[in-house]
Amino acid sequence: MPEASVPEGPDTASGVRAWAGRIGLPGLVDVHTHFMPRNVLDKVWAYFDSAGPLTGRPWPITYREEEDRRVELLREFGVRAFTAMLYPHKPGMAGWLNDWAAGFAARVPDCLHTATLFPEPGADGEVRRALGAGARVFKAHVQVGGYDPNDPLLDGVWGTLQDAGTPVVIHCGSGPAPGAYTGPGPVGRLLARFPRLRLVIAHMGMPEYEDFLDLAERYGNVHLDTTMAFTDFSEALAPFPPAGLKRLDALADRVLLGSDFPNIPYPYGHQLHALERLGLGEDWLRAVCHDNGARLFGLAPA
Repeated sequence: MPEASVPEGPDTASGVRAWAGRIGLPGLVDVHTHFMPRNVLDKVWAYFDSAGPLTGRPWPITYREEEDRRVELLREFGVRAFTAMLYPHKPGMAGWLNDWAAGFAARVPDCLHTATLFPEPGADGEVRRALGAGARVFKAHVQVGGYDPNDPLLDGVWGTLQDAGTPVVIHCGSGPAPGAYTGPGPVGRLLARFPRLRLVIAHMGMPEYEDFLDLAERYGNVHLDTTMAFTDFSEALAPFPPAGLKRLDALADRVLLGSDFPNIPYPYGHQLHALERLGLGEDWLRAVCHDNGARLFGLAPA
C-alpha cells in the first residue's frame, strides 16, 4: 500500500507533542481511534477509497500504515490512551470482533480495551462476556449497523451498561449521510428509558450539533467527542453553529478528544488546531484533550 505523505511542520509527531506541551498537557487521551482485524479494515479503507455513497467525496486515508506502525504513531504523538473502535453490521460479528479487540488490548496496553454490540439474540450475554474480559468502553454504530438503539434485543444491553457505568461511544448523528435510525430522536428516546447511560456522542452528533447539545445538557452522563468536528474538511460539509460555542464551553467537563485516526483525510494535528481556533481557552483545551478522558477512564497521573 502507498505510504501517506505527512507534511513537515506543526502536524508532525514532534509538532503534536510540542502543541500539547505548550498548553501544559502530559499527553493526549483520544477516545475515538480505529483498530480492527485487517480483513475488516481493508474493506473500510476500500470504501473510503471509492468515495462510497455515505461519504460522496474524496477521502484519502492519511495514515495508511501497518498496525504496529499505527500504534507507534499514536505514541509518537504523545497519546497516552486510545481506543480500538470497531463495529458489526450484521448478526454474528460482535462476538469475534470482541475476541479480536481483547487480544489487541492485551498486547497494546495503552489501548483502552474496546468492545462492540449488535441487536441480536444473546446480545446482553455477549456484552456481559466482554465486560468480564475487561472491556472499558463500547462502540455502537447506529448508521453502519442500520439498527434502532431502542430495539428490544438491546434492552438488556443498555441496562447492563448503565449499571456498569461503562462509556459507550455511539455514532448516532446523521453525518456524513442520514440513516434510518440516525439523528437525536432515537437516542433521545433511549436516554428517556436509560437516563444514567454514559453515552459519548461521536462526532459531536454532526450535523445535528445543537440537538445533541440539548441531550448533553439534559442528561449528566452524556458526553460529546470532537471527532472530525471543527476541521476544515467537516466545516465545508456541516459547519458547527457559532451560537453553540457558549454551550460547548459550559460543557467543558464532558467534551472528549476524538480523532478517527487512522481514517482521516488530514494530518492528526489538524484536529488539535481546529479545537484551539474555537477560542475557548487553554483550560478548555486541557480538559478536552486530556483531563476529561483521564478522569472518565481512571488513568493514573502521568
